[in-house]
Amino acid sequence: MGGGGTLISVYPDDLTFVFELDKPCYCNLKVVNNSECHVAFKVKTTSPRKYFVRPNASVVQPWDSCTITITLQAQKEYPPEMQSKDKFLIQSTKVAASTDMDEIPPDTFNKEGDKLIEEMKLRVVYTLPSGSSEDSGVTSSGSRSFRQANDDLSMLKNASLEEGLKCRSKYTLSLVIKL
Repeated sequence: MGGGGTLISVYPDDLTFVFELDKPCYCNLKVVNNSECHVAFKVKTTSPRKYFVRPNASVVQPWDSCTITITLQAQKEYPPEMQSKDKFLIQSTKVAASTDMDEIPPDTFNKEGDKLIEEMKLRVVYTLPSGSSEDSGVTSSGSRSFRQANDDLSMLKNASLEEGLKCRSKYTLSLVIKL
């Protein structure tokens, strides 16, 4: 299943990244030209410093396709509730057959005059690597959040600290009595 307009289709509908801390994550996106014309596309994101998109713009020949690799740079912490607010926009428009794939004119995606520019929005989805859900306290159905797991961990740390203080107090008391 893929989303699309009359010019192009995009597969898959969502950008799914297998999220791991301190490691870059990759997602491939296939852009298919559904027309008899040459079609230029451009990829935009709400978080350009977080993602590398290659190619971020190109021309697809009639009835041909192009694969885009999107890289989520290594992240230092998990996003809240493993949710992403990042979005991607893919614009597409017909161009002359002579348009160079590497030098698309800067005004190609300006919405002026009667030029038709199709737009598709894609959302970002984070998943955990297979086999890691049991280790992190998150069930495969996602019923527990990272925030809940962190809260549980904090409660355990606090309980251990309190127990340690109780033990230390007893030890100090018995040491004083023996003196």
